[in-house]
Amino acid sequence: GISVTGVMKATLGSPKVAKALLQAGVHALGDSRIENIKTMRQMQITAPIILIRTPIPSQIDQIISCANISVNTEIEVIKKLSVAAQRANVTHSILLMIELGDLREGVMPDQVENTVREILKLPNIYLQGIGANLACRNGISPDSKNMSELSAIAFSIEDTFKIRLNIVSGGNSANLNWALNDSIDVGRVNELRLGESILLGLEPLENKPIPGLYIDTITLVSEVIESKIKPTQPWGDMGLTAFEKIETTAEQSFVSQSILAVGHQDTDPKGLQAPLGINIVGASSDHLIVTAEKHRLNIGSEVRFQI
Repeated sequence: GISVTGVMKATLGSPKVAKALLQAGVHALGDSRIENIKTMRQMQITAPIILIRTPIPSQIDQIISCANISVNTEIEVIKKLSVAAQRANVTHSILLMIELGDLREGVMPDQVENTVREILKLPNIYLQGIGANLACRNGISPDSKNMSELSAIAFSIEDTFKIRLNIVSGGNSANLNWALNDSIDVGRVNELRLGESILLGLEPLENKPIPGLYIDTITLVSEVIESKIKPTQPWGDMGLTAFEKIETTAEQSFVSQSILAVGHQDTDPKGLQAPLGINIVGASSDHLIVTAEKHRLNIGSEVRFQI
């Protein structure tokens, strides 16, 4: 009884991935960047799309024209959405996000009633539902307690204002263990926003594979642009690096070191799993430095990493 919003942000709005998710049965697509949503619209993706980050005020008009729904926490922003929606002669739906302990986005529970009262006064704005987000900033796990609180807030809103909330969005891929536990009652939660679990086949709370899913759906491929024998330790006076403190040891030796054309601008180097025999030893914005244990990598050869 829980529908799925397929989160697209890791794919930069790839229309191929969007179509695959829609064919698989997601009821909507979600993305945190309006640029990605515009890409999907330009590629004729007509399915409902949810902006899953609080709207940037300077992008309000783009959001009204491209996204069917947006998650919101600030009445000031919702008022701007209302004005833009009136100007465009459309109705824009919102999900009001509730803070349940992870301390990222959300209205505090004791402020929900007043916020909903203000929202319902605004023309061309439709309160589609409420939602919550956990496990992203402080790793607070979705559980029966905080999910029951979300359901209770939904019931309270419906009872107080005599409305029906179509969507109660419990959270993200971190909610899967809770949602798929046969012994719990999911209450009013009827939607989850899933990205990592679909794309990587992993449950993010413990980073464990989800039974029945592939964990090698996405592969990062990069070309070798330098390959040389180099010492293992730098020399000269050391200051700060571009990204992180480098720990050095007194032991010096020589290794087959290669540079790949990928870096922090493209991915999180700490999230890459190198092939057997290749070790990631450093990264900057555009370079990934690896060592090869057995043989020197050829210029132009490709190295494939799991994410």
